[in-house]
Amino acid sequence: MTPAILTASGRYFDFLSPDPESIVLEDIATALSRICRFTGHTKQFYSVAQHSVLVSFLVPPEYALQGLLHDASEAYLGDVSSPLKQLLPDYKAIEHRVERAILERFGLSFPLHPSIKAADLTALVTERRWMMPEPAEHYRVMDAIAWEWTNGLPIAPESFDTSLAFSPAVAQAAFMDRYNTLTKEG
Repeated sequence: MTPAILTASGRYFDFLSPDPESIVLEDIATALSRICRFTGHTKQFYSVAQHSVLVSFLVPPEYALQGLLHDASEAYLGDVSSPLKQLLPDYKAIEHRVERAILERFGLSFPLHPSIKAADLTALVTERRWMMPEPAEHYRVMDAIAWEWTNGLPIAPESFDTSLAFSPAVAQAAFMDRYNTLTKEG
């Protein structure tokens, strides 16, 4: 049996040999809009698609498309938490293979620009404060390190309200709209 999945568009995606031509933006937007951040342990539903749109606004404009697509591999792999990824050394190779195919499909270079990681960390810290229960001590330390590492990029937890979490349909539309704006295809 080939290690492949059937996507929302009816295409097959092969994990061992990801073909950039099998990658469809609508599949990515659909899947990411239905995957909850933090493995679902949020105060309310908050999608990877909405997170991706946020990251696309936190990076310099020339890297916004990379920011939007930085977690696109999760459309095919699911959102495996970072602590679990540390226990799965082979996972990273699969993830990189999928990321390369996605970036190639959309004409972007691999690896992503370093500003993407900084924006992703800023979003992570902000989202955790916004969407998660009061953090344990080790999260407070991580938050402090992340804020220092990212030089406190311009997003404050106080600027968010949990009523701003999008439904899957709205998150999918926001993802597609942002892509169309960035690529002028809309």
